[in-house]
Amino acid sequence: MALHRLALVFAIALAAPAQAADPETPTANPMRQMMRELGGGGLEGEALAKAIAEAEKHPLGSKDNPVRVNMPTGQRAYLGRLRCGTGEAPGYFRAGNVGPGPFGYIVDLYQVTCPGAEAVQIYMDMYHDGSEPRPVPGFTITD
Repeated sequence: MALHRLALVFAIALAAPAQAADPETPTANPMRQMMRELGGGGLEGEALAKAIAEAEKHPLGSKDNPVRVNMPTGQRAYLGRLRCGTGEAPGYFRAGNVGPGPFGYIVDLYQVTCPGAEAVQIYMDMYHDGSEPRPVPGFTITD
């Protein structure tokens, strides 16, 4: 039943028009709202703020502190702004979801590679408003 709900959420999200043309613009996340309406967990308000404060004790992009972005377009926009130590944009691919993260929403795992370096795992939570402005450790970020 839960899988059916999740499939319904994604189908509705894909059919709905984008809320904002710029994924960096903070807007209410429609997928998060649909999940909450369908009884699909996730923290809000004071509980979310407390969970974020606790997550900040861990490196950004780790499973315990996933990068917070808005929707799949926000994930791609964030990854597109990352830069390797050489200044080059890294390559990346979505390895899949890894289940619920510290904020109660499903977390995606990305494999991110810089030329001549081993892949780095970056965990991302796409059920947040706006986009993370800081780079994950080992990278810089463009504006």
